[in-house]
Amino acid sequence: MKADVLEFQKDTDLKGKDLLGMCDLSKSEIAEIIKFARLIKRIRTYGGDFTPLKGKTLGMIFQKPSTRTRVSFEVAMWQLGGYALFLNKNDLQLGRGETLEDTARVLSRYLDGIVIRAYSHEDVKILAKYADVPVINGLSDFEHPCQVLADFLTILEKKNALAGLKLAFIGDGANNMANSLIFGCAKMGINLAIGAPKGYQPEPEVLEKAFFHAKSNNSLIVVTEDPKEAAMDADVIYTDVWTSMGQEAEESERKKTFSGYQVNEELLRAAKPDVIVMHCLPAHRGEEITEEVIEGPNSVVFDQAENRLHIQKAILTLLL
Repeated sequence: MKADVLEFQKDTDLKGKDLLGMCDLSKSEIAEIIKFARLIKRIRTYGGDFTPLKGKTLGMIFQKPSTRTRVSFEVAMWQLGGYALFLNKNDLQLGRGETLEDTARVLSRYLDGIVIRAYSHEDVKILAKYADVPVINGLSDFEHPCQVLADFLTILEKKNALAGLKLAFIGDGANNMANSLIFGCAKMGINLAIGAPKGYQPEPEVLEKAFFHAKSNNSLIVVTEDPKEAAMDADVIYTDVWTSMGQEAEESERKKTFSGYQVNEELLRAAKPDVIVMHCLPAHRGEEITEEVIEGPNSVVFDQAENRLHIQKAILTLLL
């Protein structure tokens, strides 16, 4: 198994690069990360040892709380032989006036890579601009690329393909998950239907940028207000919370607006019989998804969550 990794043929060279969003990754880079993650997952499954990051240290700046992103990156780094240093806003001088630019320069002298989970995507870009080590977006208000890479790994495992499938995203079509799925699906030839109410549909500039890639990869992107229309004949149904972190003041209004956009048994009947249901978690059961669906036979939610670990390992190994 270890020999398989050593003999892995890279089609692209990601070493030293940043991973800020799906919009910045090429089709071949996305495919490479997923392919390498599948190989690393096999090693772990069969008890193999793979520790290419011995002596490496990953800094993790988290402005927001996290379960899957923090744990998967920390465990991934440890299992790869390295060390992960968790840094919340109270551990750094950012809260006392030190600039992000200076923080990036200093941390680059100590660390081999940085993961940042930020409220603002602008912070992610500033950190990457001034850091001399790879910067990985662990979530921002604009994109969540590591999640979508894990999602694509999961879909590939369940459906044996990506290109030509139909994915229906139901809910807030303007959030970070929707943006990353739009860019990712466009590049990987996945047909995407977004079912979202007016005022919560993708930004025109996001769609415009994605359409360029969609055309060359035979991907169809459709936006509709009708969730059943979006789910019609879908291979994958995907949902996310209606109220993201930082939007708590809008929660009551959002619940009213999205009340007809729940992923439930009725919605599943519009999709293909073997549809898989995905959620990036955390889930608000009884709101965007019912208990019956998330615990039902079509759900791959926890396989999807596990794959965060394997995709983080691939990202860290290839970039660091």
